[in-house]
Amino acid sequence: MKFVKNVLIFIALFSTTCSLKTTKNPFLLTKEEIKYASISDVDLQYGLAKTREMFQFGWDNYMEHAFPADELDPIHCRGRGHDHDNPDNINVNDVLGDYSLGLIDTLDSLVVFGDADEFKRAVNLVIKTVSFEKNTTVQVFESTIRVMGGLLAAHMIAADKTNRFGPFYMSDYGGELLTLAHDLAGRLLPAFDGTATGIPYTRINLQKGILPGTTNSTCTSGAGSLLLEFGVLSKLLGDDTYERLARRVNEKLWNLRNEVTGLHGNLIDIQTGEWLGHLAGLGAGIDSFYEYMLKSYILFGNQRDLDMYNESFARITTYMRRGRSRCSSLEGDIPIYVNVDSRDGSTSNTWIDSLQASFAGVLVLAGEVDEAVCHHALYYAIWKKYGVLPERFNWQLQAPDVSFYPLRPEFVESTYLLYTATKNPFYQHVGLEILDSLETITRVKCGFATVHDVIDGSLEDRMESFFLSETLKYLYLLFDVDHPINKEQQESVLFSTEGHIFPISPLFNLPPTPPSQYDPPLKPLPRTNSSFCETATDFTFGTPPLRHSQMRELFKVIGVDSVLHDWL
Repeated sequence: MKFVKNVLIFIALFSTTCSLKTTKNPFLLTKEEIKYASISDVDLQYGLAKTREMFQFGWDNYMEHAFPADELDPIHCRGRGHDHDNPDNINVNDVLGDYSLGLIDTLDSLVVFGDADEFKRAVNLVIKTVSFEKNTTVQVFESTIRVMGGLLAAHMIAADKTNRFGPFYMSDYGGELLTLAHDLAGRLLPAFDGTATGIPYTRINLQKGILPGTTNSTCTSGAGSLLLEFGVLSKLLGDDTYERLARRVNEKLWNLRNEVTGLHGNLIDIQTGEWLGHLAGLGAGIDSFYEYMLKSYILFGNQRDLDMYNESFARITTYMRRGRSRCSSLEGDIPIYVNVDSRDGSTSNTWIDSLQASFAGVLVLAGEVDEAVCHHALYYAIWKKYGVLPERFNWQLQAPDVSFYPLRPEFVESTYLLYTATKNPFYQHVGLEILDSLETITRVKCGFATVHDVIDGSLEDRMESFFLSETLKYLYLLFDVDHPINKEQQESVLFSTEGHIFPISPLFNLPPTPPSQYDPPLKPLPRTNSSFCETATDFTFGTPPLRHSQMRELFKVIGVDSVLHDWL
């Protein structure tokens, strides 16, 4: 059996699937389009050098001022760990477990930046100093994607004698990172016990298991986005326990979808299976649930995962997508995916959140490149308005509902994946603008700080681990077109929802679980209200993916028509 069998979907990263049709005229470019239609080697080299300098600045300061703590407080140049004095401080405690999170989460970023010596030093530091024997209560989802994912990715790189990404093989490495990942997984397993549905508890104490009073509610993405890490762990150990648990959860969530709309809510009771939150969207609380359906198929080749994604996407386009069916048209409202009530598909509110920016990258992986172009462009307009993305933006009020920006990577990730799919230099220009924003707005004495309010630019003293693990990683890959990861195509890599590098391997592409264990085969639903490739498919034609008039329209919709921007 050929490896990566049937993973045709992944080719979307490197080609588009629609007929060669374009409405663009390369001889009638506006001055703005000319600026974005090509990029110089000087600009690319600047992007590379600047991203590397920013990463090194953040990493060096974490190691000097924070390690072995979990995070860096970049304003006061100190470490941050679990808040033992305030156990209810879940904003901190869900993520920080006193296990050197920043070190573990950044391991494969050192690979992307080509620092073999520092990668090997960091791996040895993890082996010598990290323990999960901690009296800390953490979120199952966060510890899985950040810690277990970081350990698994670094393990596969350190043990790779082929050095596919550079000289990172460690001849004296004995699989200790895999052992740590296995230890962590074992400490998470009690979260799956004692629930009537098999859906895990949200939080678990690494020493004591489930504590009295632990909530019975969990968000859909928190429970349903474990399959990549749990599946990789199972494949590496030759023990299907972990993959089986993650698949059981996804099947349960799938069976609990609304009978009328086929949509999932965002919050569920793990004992009763009752939906406590009926918000259906593509952002916080549900985003990575859809992402992992598709990515699990790409990595493991299980048709069931793809079937669930395809039906989910059909329901999403039917109920959540608003606006004109042809993105390239100037008639009608611009396309937007809104939050709806999972019970009837009615619009729930008038905001979108920054996590939803990652959906453009999911669309790329699914071959929906034209739709991804439009989805990304909306977030680009919001970024241009503020220099960063507010956590929630109200598209009706044209203003933030939640105004902070914690250095999130989702918009950067989609920018990188769209460049990988289209090779259009517009996305590298976007990357340069992101770099400038981060440098100008968020750089402080010892790192890069969370933006407390995108309106006044005030800052908070926190640099979350995903800034080094994802945000700067994707920016660097956007500029380094000759990077080994970018040159990998048929035998490529997949990024987890935390940006960790998982190689597509014959080891992972094992025969799928027999369908008899699940529901009857899914029937694809007709797609409605989609763009039908009406932007353009020749993205390298010499113009940006969207024309000046289309971008100007986007800026007006989000309320920047009175502000001077390149695209106005």
